[in-house]
Amino acid sequence: MERGHGWESTVTHELAAVLAATRSFYLGTASAAGQPYIQHRGGLPGFLGIIDERTLGFADLAGNQQYVTLGNLAENPRAFIFIMDYARRRRVKIWGTARVVEGVDEVSAALGPATGHAIAERAILFTVEAWDRNCPQHIPQLVPVEDVETVVTALRQRVAELEAEIRNLAES
Repeated sequence: MERGHGWESTVTHELAAVLAATRSFYLGTASAAGQPYIQHRGGLPGFLGIIDERTLGFADLAGNQQYVTLGNLAENPRAFIFIMDYARRRRVKIWGTARVVEGVDEVSAALGPATGHAIAERAILFTVEAWDRNCPQHIPQLVPVEDVETVVTALRQRVAELEAEIRNLAES
């Protein structure tokens, strides 16, 4: 890849579109000794925000109180974001560094959850060094339950309308 056109190193329109639709991703970190750790992060579409052309950010919400990611980032800023979009059969890999922003300031407030009862304890800012997308080969197509429920509800409503129409025609 590096002998060819190289890796993308800024947030392009393509990456911005992926981030706007992202509902979850995996954040990889490692301790100073190299012990890897991966943690799932999830939220409303777009919760992984774009700060500028090289910086992403997200609210670090109250969770299981293990703080492994925070401990790793205190020792080693190298980090990795892996986005798997099963519905669209695409995956994006983002390499870079991450840092923790403590307290409630403009950045962490802007990245806080828009709805729900989650509490943003801090923000994590991610500096993009390189990113790439993979082909859809071998990615099973899975659809979020919210999307399926929307379609099923509309279909049930249409079936009810058609059944009512059939009853009306039969009674005429």
